[in-house]
Amino acid sequence: MGVNASVLAIDAGNSKTDVALIGTDGTILSTARGGGFQPPVVGVEEAVDALGAAVDRALESAGVPAGTVAHVSACLANADLPVEEEQLAAALRARGWGGTVEVRNDTFAILRAGVDEPRGVAVVCGAGINCVGMVPDGRTARFPAIGRISGDWGGGSGLAEEAMWFAARAEDGRGEPTELARTLPGHFGLDSMYALIEALHLGRIGFERRHELSPVLFATAAGGDPVAGSLVNRLAQEVVAMASVALTRLDLLTEEAPVVLGGSVLAARHPQLDERISELLAARAPRAVVRVVTEPPVLGAALLGLDRTEAAAEVHERLRAQYR
Repeated sequence: MGVNASVLAIDAGNSKTDVALIGTDGTILSTARGGGFQPPVVGVEEAVDALGAAVDRALESAGVPAGTVAHVSACLANADLPVEEEQLAAALRARGWGGTVEVRNDTFAILRAGVDEPRGVAVVCGAGINCVGMVPDGRTARFPAIGRISGDWGGGSGLAEEAMWFAARAEDGRGEPTELARTLPGHFGLDSMYALIEALHLGRIGFERRHELSPVLFATAAGGDPVAGSLVNRLAQEVVAMASVALTRLDLLTEEAPVVLGGSVLAARHPQLDERISELLAARAPRAVVRVVTEPPVLGAALLGLDRTEAAAEVHERLRAQYR
């Protein structure tokens, strides 16, 4: 006889996928980890196949037959627009893993992991930047968050590009002086921005390694460099702009409401960035309560699933306690 499972929770990022199978009482029955989820690169079916490998391991480990789970709660990277969520939900429903399926952008998992009820706003800054909000009546606030064409600025990759732009111009005389012209190439053992530009252009340094320059930017800012400091301050402005707009859309701006910060850049707790975010948010949304989420996003996906199945409060608490 199979074990009763209430929620199949999936948190799928660009680099890894976490799956958790949750029992009807909130107990974690099994977990599994898989590779990254990148439908824009490999196509929807192949990307869902990769999810399926981790899902199959979780189901087999718990002795739960496929199709007997009540609800599938999937928070997926690259589900940036509602139309993409619908497309991915249809692909997951076709796998027959559970009775009902809900797909959300993975930022919702970080938000729900960081709040006690489905109410608040989250800003996530990792490779890119995104913001979502939700309230218990089902309303949400979100942005397309697909890069500069949707008005985004920030994220580790964006910060690295901006830092290199200023550093290149400083070195060749088109821009103001900045220590970034020394610290950025120095990170790779190079002695000039020209050498770094050449190495990146010719592929001697992989394009994907640009994200390594984000911590260098913050360290340079902490050393007092005005140009690096201005980029850190601009990121704080972007975080607060997104959060305050989302709070306004959900009628939370004048209420005490959580603002959850997540992603590798914000979770690193850079003092200058933290302080500036707090200052700006105090002016724009004085009743906002800021916290940095440390719980894994798959917990948020699971809690969203329990919300959907209308599980009792003690079930939510039992699940959360296991991740503490």
